[in-house]
Amino acid sequence: MATGTTFDGSKMSRTEILSAWKSWQLRIFITIWITYGTFYLCRANISFALPGLSAEFGFSKTLLGLLGTALFIMYSLGQFINGQLGDKYGARKLVFVGMIVSALLNIIFSFSTAFTFMLIVWGLNGYFQSMGWSPQVKTMANWFTVKQRGKWMGLMGSCYQIGNAYSWLLASYLAANYGWRSLFWVPAIIFLISSAHFITRIRNAPEEIGLPPIEQLRKLLDAGADARAGADPDSAPVCKLVEDKHLGFGHTISTCVTNPRIWGISIAFFCLDIIRYGFFYWAPTYLIEAQGAKISSAGLTVAVLPLAGSAGAIVCGWVSEKYFNNRRAPVICICLFGLAVFSYLFYKAPPGAWLWGLICLAIIGFCTYGPHVLMVGHAAQDFAGRKAAASAAGFIDGFGYIGAAMTGVFTGWLVENYGWGAGFWYWIIAALVAAFTMLALWRVPVVEVEYD
Repeated sequence: MATGTTFDGSKMSRTEILSAWKSWQLRIFITIWITYGTFYLCRANISFALPGLSAEFGFSKTLLGLLGTALFIMYSLGQFINGQLGDKYGARKLVFVGMIVSALLNIIFSFSTAFTFMLIVWGLNGYFQSMGWSPQVKTMANWFTVKQRGKWMGLMGSCYQIGNAYSWLLASYLAANYGWRSLFWVPAIIFLISSAHFITRIRNAPEEIGLPPIEQLRKLLDAGADARAGADPDSAPVCKLVEDKHLGFGHTISTCVTNPRIWGISIAFFCLDIIRYGFFYWAPTYLIEAQGAKISSAGLTVAVLPLAGSAGAIVCGWVSEKYFNNRRAPVICICLFGLAVFSYLFYKAPPGAWLWGLICLAIIGFCTYGPHVLMVGHAAQDFAGRKAAASAAGFIDGFGYIGAAMTGVFTGWLVENYGWGAGFWYWIIAALVAAFTMLALWRVPVVEVEYD
């Protein structure tokens, strides 16, 4: 039936095909979960390098914000490009290249002394970091049906929350004990090890190992359910082996730019990433400067954001499937209104009120990352179909990182000139705009896209 990891699906029974498929689903999920979590090692580290860069070189907050903006602009550009390339070439090639180059750029950054050089290197890092998400969203769409995505994409979304948390914890430990330069070369070594694991374990689609495409696998699964309900199991559809073909850039581009639902998600995601990366980039500095926290305790405190966010990703995916018939907009909308409220409450927490701040940060993390993965993961797959899933994810995420680019330097400028209150109100207004945008998509249904 099978040789190594290659099958001949045309000669396998329905039970054998489904067994092989479920085994590979778990392998693909674990590989992607580990891989994308490690991307944050070479991206989230910059947050805890900012105080060290300021102390050693005297960089202003506006300049420090410009480093983040450079990464976000290049990441945004890369998402638009690499989303399209992800649909054509798949995750196995694109993600591997991104991991290798990003790790090397982090090592180069650790030896930098000139701001202009740092700006160029960190901007390039943003481009190669952008090779991570969109192609893997497509891989998940190739392996999991619409009904399975609520749970599995929610679980996948937890990887970058937990990855963000352990990246911050590692970065805060290294910064406190070994200086800011160690924040870049230690994570880079771990990232290189992760790239070797990824390239050996991942496959882009069931077709690559001799199994039928996801549409046929779903029908086999449905036939199994019908058989358990008393139908004739021999009525299950016959599987045909086909190649996982790219439908052309015309298809993937038009799917994104002509779909008003994808535009709506993109606009809301633009606003969400303003506040998401406001906390991601500036929260450690806010806690150290405005709340008087030490760098090590700031690392432990802000780690609750992505840790609670991992719960948000899982719970929101499950709720959208269980209670809203796979519609993501209602869950997103509710969370975004909650995000605005608790961001305001966090800002109002007095210095020393650590429990107040911790609870607010946990809810902020939940209400940020829950809708985040629904928008750039579930919704991209739902509204574009698996053949354009990477392109849609890149399109949506690209808009998000334009928002992130704005929050990097603009938040720095606002705080420097008008205080932290101005920065927080900028984030809160962005959350409210995103919430009202998603309110317009509340009743939009999800329909499974079929391919011949």
